[in-house]
Amino acid sequence: MDFTGKVVLITGAGSGIGRASAERFAAAGAAVALFDRAAEAGAAAAAAITEKGGVARSFPCDITDRAAITRALGEMEAALGPPDILVNNAGFDIFKPFLETTPAEWERIIAVNLMGALHMLHAVLPGMVARRRGRVVSVASDAARVGSSGEAVYAACKAGLIALSKTLAREHARHGLTFNVVCPGPTETPLFAAVTAGARDPARLREAFRNAIPLGRFALPADIAGAILFLASEEAGYITGQVLSVSGGLTMCG
Repeated sequence: MDFTGKVVLITGAGSGIGRASAERFAAAGAAVALFDRAAEAGAAAAAAITEKGGVARSFPCDITDRAAITRALGEMEAALGPPDILVNNAGFDIFKPFLETTPAEWERIIAVNLMGALHMLHAVLPGMVARRRGRVVSVASDAARVGSSGEAVYAACKAGLIALSKTLAREHARHGLTFNVVCPGPTETPLFAAVTAGARDPARLREAFRNAIPLGRFALPADIAGAILFLASEEAGYITGQVLSVSGGLTMCG
């Protein structure tokens, strides 16, 4: 997969799946814009890429703030050019049974996982439509496909992201755009570590997850990045509106 000459915008790119994807895109020739509200993490990820000869710039951005997105997108386009590929990766979760959550917690989860993606799409798509080319890959979760105890609101947001992607795939096929979704299973990321740490018995929860995975291990961020790159590539040019689980066999949905 060759991304020479392509500009890739990745949200939540300072760590985990976002960082692994940024590294892979840059190694394949792309110029990568790293959007992350954690400025230091984004800068460190970009620096690591440039040290290896890649092209990457960090743009601190809170995707729950539309004005911040507009500003960061303008800075990105001035520095690297408009995005050919958007990876909606940023995510946030609170691991609790639904009846123990509060409306304030719902709002935080929805703001990042659903509203953040809506803001990014609404900001980026007009340019892609005008240029009549573009790839969008959104990172959801298998929680959206089969449910996950303790993640009701998160699962609802990710299910919404799947439905949103399918709808946009229909609306913008005539413009040459594709929209696909990657659904990771449990993956060794800072988010997963934080979520499991909030459980009553984190070690037991991790062991239960691991035992349920046929391949016998948690995913690494690089495992998810490979699927993202494929769906963003020219090889996947005839694939749109699709959902791909990368879960080690934890879920096997038709």
